[in-house]
Amino acid sequence: MKFQNTTREIIYPIGFALVLVIGILIGTKFQKAPGRPSLMVPPRTDKLTSVLQYIQEEYVDSVSMHNLIEQTIPSMLKNLDPHSVYIPASDLQAVNEPLEGNFDGIGVQFNMPNDTVIVLNTIVGGPSEKLGIQAGDRIITINDSLVAGVKVPQDSIVRLLKGKTGTTVRVGIKRNEVNELIDFDIVRGKIPIYSVDVSYMASPTIGYIKISKFARTTYREFIEAVEKLKKEGMTKVVIDLRGNNGGYLDAATNIANEFLPEGKLIVYTQGKARARQNILSTASGRCLDTEVAVLIDEFSASASEILAGAIQDNDRGVVIGRRSFGKGLVQEQILFSDGSAIRLTIARYYTPTGRSIQKHYEPGSDDYFYDISNRYMHGEFQEPDSIQFADSLKFTTPSGRTVYGGGGIMPDVFVGLDTTGVTPYFTKVSNRNLVYRFAFQFAEKNRKHLNSLKTFTDVYSFIEQQKIFEEFVTYAQSNGVKPNAKDIKVSRQLIETQIKAYIARNAIDNEGYYPYIKNIDTTLKKAIEVLDNNQTSQIVNPKQGSKLSMNMLLISYTKTSPKKEVIAMVA
Repeated sequence: MKFQNTTREIIYPIGFALVLVIGILIGTKFQKAPGRPSLMVPPRTDKLTSVLQYIQEEYVDSVSMHNLIEQTIPSMLKNLDPHSVYIPASDLQAVNEPLEGNFDGIGVQFNMPNDTVIVLNTIVGGPSEKLGIQAGDRIITINDSLVAGVKVPQDSIVRLLKGKTGTTVRVGIKRNEVNELIDFDIVRGKIPIYSVDVSYMASPTIGYIKISKFARTTYREFIEAVEKLKKEGMTKVVIDLRGNNGGYLDAATNIANEFLPEGKLIVYTQGKARARQNILSTASGRCLDTEVAVLIDEFSASASEILAGAIQDNDRGVVIGRRSFGKGLVQEQILFSDGSAIRLTIARYYTPTGRSIQKHYEPGSDDYFYDISNRYMHGEFQEPDSIQFADSLKFTTPSGRTVYGGGGIMPDVFVGLDTTGVTPYFTKVSNRNLVYRFAFQFAEKNRKHLNSLKTFTDVYSFIEQQKIFEEFVTYAQSNGVKPNAKDIKVSRQLIETQIKAYIARNAIDNEGYYPYIKNIDTTLKKAIEVLDNNQTSQIVNPKQGSKLSMNMLLISYTKTSPKKEVIAMVA
């Protein structure tokens, strides 16, 4: 009995093993048989790699794994948040270039009004300026290939003119009063990209600094602007962040530091894998006693909102304009060996009172990017009362001001977008781009004289002596827009100021444009009014009491700001 039990214990496992082996062999045969594929991918630690490998080995047709991966990564990131993105190697330089503060090129600013590249300005210190290329020169050939009158796209012109530092590009230039083409062999170099568009005195005591982005060089440019304006008598400053969609965080915090006493919280960041990091002021600022107003609008985002939030939450200055974009996520850029990169959201940032200003989003939804148009349709650009904040988003500054999180920075002084100056006549000439085209044509006709003007005072004196608006009405009529006396009366200031501003830009770049456009820039005019009338302290310190009506401060209707500009290209 004992023997029988022992034999059974030996024979049964052997028999079971044989059956199992036979079953595996049969299963393998059927698995590999045509038309009978396995319906299961063996489980592995990395499912994504398994799927890609399975596609590569078994898919019915040949597949480019490179293209498949390039398409898969953006789809994954889209389901995280709107600002985590994949940047292909072919796009990385163009994406990073504006924030690096320079690019490789020949150093010209140009436009193509009639299928011909016309140089608007040469960049100071750049290769083109050193060789004697001038504003008004027309680029006819590039590397002996005709580019004039053949409808070459502007971005193609940029690619032809840009290139690695030290390389050479040959351009054929047509210059007024010179019959033959002038050939220039231009050795490309590092061309600076300025993020402080302009700085000038908007009044005898108020300086104006326009920052278009927060790049590596922005803080240095800002300090240079401050030191220049202080020598010209600046005791108060307007920092214009409208249209500034952000950039490097440290550029914004360094500028905020210039206005805050030691130990004040500027911003803090925090994420699941990132411990809270506080950024505090250091008492080394050059503007500790300078009154400040910050201008924002619906396109002010990220680093712009950090700077505006630091000024507002510390009761240091007044924020003027319309509610900002609402981007409170921090991205970190990771480079891959093939030259591509991922910008992954790794933290949220919070203003000094603890506000997260990130607006709501649904992962994978495109609604996030239609928010601005929805705000416009909802009336937010005209009425601050149309903006509703939940009580849970309410925060209080040290002086007792109420501020809100959850969707951008709400300004202390609201300036609505008014359409008073917009008439059917204005719309017609704007839609046909006649304002810019006339200004450019006028500048070309007077190029020799404009090139001799060096300051805004010089440009202003020349322009104001011309009968520009009358010439424009005739020009518009010749281009299919009949004059309408009633509309022209309403729109004249708007149109005439834009024309003069564009002409001034053609002469001395932004140093001419912005001082002119100030006359119809209602948000800037409101900021000057607030600073001139010493209203800042009454706004930021409500506990001290104020004779001003807060409703009056929050709702301001003034004349329309200029419409969309025509931006020149650089190479």
